[in-house]
Amino acid sequence: MNMDKNLALDFVRATEHASIAAAKWIGKGDNNAADDAAVKEMRDRFNKIDFRGRIVIGEGERDEAPMLFIGEEVGTKNGLEVDIAVDPLEGTNLTAKGLNGALSVLAAAPKGNLLHAPDTYMDKIAVGEKARGKVSLDKSVEDNIQSVADALDKDVTDVGVIILERDRHNELIKKVRNTGARVHLISDGDVAAAIATTISDSSIDILLGMGGAPEGVIAAAALKCLGGDFQGRLKFRNDEEKERGKKMGVDEKRLLKMDDLAKGDDVVFVATGVTNGNILKGVRFLQDKTYTNSVIMRSKSKTIRFIESFHKEKK
Repeated sequence: MNMDKNLALDFVRATEHASIAAAKWIGKGDNNAADDAAVKEMRDRFNKIDFRGRIVIGEGERDEAPMLFIGEEVGTKNGLEVDIAVDPLEGTNLTAKGLNGALSVLAAAPKGNLLHAPDTYMDKIAVGEKARGKVSLDKSVEDNIQSVADALDKDVTDVGVIILERDRHNELIKKVRNTGARVHLISDGDVAAAIATTISDSSIDILLGMGGAPEGVIAAAALKCLGGDFQGRLKFRNDEEKERGKKMGVDEKRLLKMDDLAKGDDVVFVATGVTNGNILKGVRFLQDKTYTNSVIMRSKSKTIRFIESFHKEKK
């Protein structure tokens, strides 16, 4: 049984409401309040949808309320069984500081088609369609950048590499710069960064580095819809995460290719802008209504639909 268009639209409503809730905290310096508001609204919307949903990877475990915890069941318990990878607010710091690039995002697929793993870290590499199949986490940084340059018919010095600005990436950044490639550092938001590799007029050609595992699965789903390529490798932070991973049937030695992260031809990616970004506009509050800008991608049809919505404010 496949996911239909109506279910995909229901998921858009979930990201829309999460984004609106988070947007009320833009620039207020409280990233936890923004995240909590997004989680609450997304959970409420999920539980109004006729499906049997399960969070297979997200930000939080069962004892970390109010997160949408891994293993949580959502929906009315009627209809299709669906795996969900979710980040109700990707870019909590961006929202708190009033910076660009915050999103509410999710990926969905029929049961058994998204990676089930702990909320841990993931080493990642992402590229667009022309470089698909040309890169690997098992290759060196230098070889991957050269492969991308060859695939795009560019000089290495013109290759744009996007990396989260973290101390753990200092050595990676040094290696990239030593090749002559251009480094684009971001403070948050590596789902949008992975998608940027697929945009033809973007200055971004490859994403490298370690970030959240939930965002890795979501990014893989998006790139599957867009024709790009993505690989990941889990990086557990402690023995407890390793044990949870073992129970879920995953380990950190395995190279996870795109079909290991988002399997099959019925994967859906949905996002709504919270603050303005390169892909989506942010939430705007306009007198008696609220504006949102969203995108739906489906791997089955390879369609990308942008949705602009106006929501009537309830008195």
